[in-house]
Amino acid sequence: MSLANIVSLFGAMAILASIPSLSVLTVSTRSANGGFIHGFFTTLGIVLGDIIFIIVALWGLSFLQDTMGGFFILIKYLGAGYLIFLGINILRAKTKNASLENIDVKSLLSSFLTGLFITLGDQKATIFYLGFLPAFVDIDNISFLDTLIVLIITILTVGGVKLIYAFIAHKSRIFFTKKTNKIINIFAGYLMIFIGIFLIIMP
Repeated sequence: MSLANIVSLFGAMAILASIPSLSVLTVSTRSANGGFIHGFFTTLGIVLGDIIFIIVALWGLSFLQDTMGGFFILIKYLGAGYLIFLGINILRAKTKNASLENIDVKSLLSSFLTGLFITLGDQKATIFYLGFLPAFVDIDNISFLDTLIVLIITILTVGGVKLIYAFIAHKSRIFFTKKTNKIINIFAGYLMIFIGIFLIIMP
């Protein structure tokens, strides 16, 4: 990859990552609901999902679709079921102020899996990357160095932009009352359920 291609890809992916979407909404909601640390772990899940799709797009989409198509469908439905389950739990949970004392490994894992399943549930992301990346990378002559560069750009752009959203959402929590936190919980719960249903019905 030339320097021009690297700069162009960085700019394009940063813009795409900043466009309001389900992932942005989820990161912001998790951060506002549980603190920046939850937005961070949700972002980790999203970035990992994107990395998986990029590797698939760069190193043999058609082969993996033929051999692992059923597996990807299974992941989609498992992820959708998990998000619906998570949404129901959020709706049933009592409102409480998020603090370091309230944060545990289980809840952070939940945020991470939320981000991962939201990304993996969108199988069309592989098609998107297969059509998007050739504008910047020679797919037919892709090298491991090129792949590494693309993955680093993905981590910096997708991860960086999502963390900015998480930080802003976290900082806005100082204006929230207990009643507002309850509304956020309700919104977050229904958002998770909506995303789960969306993944199920999405072709």
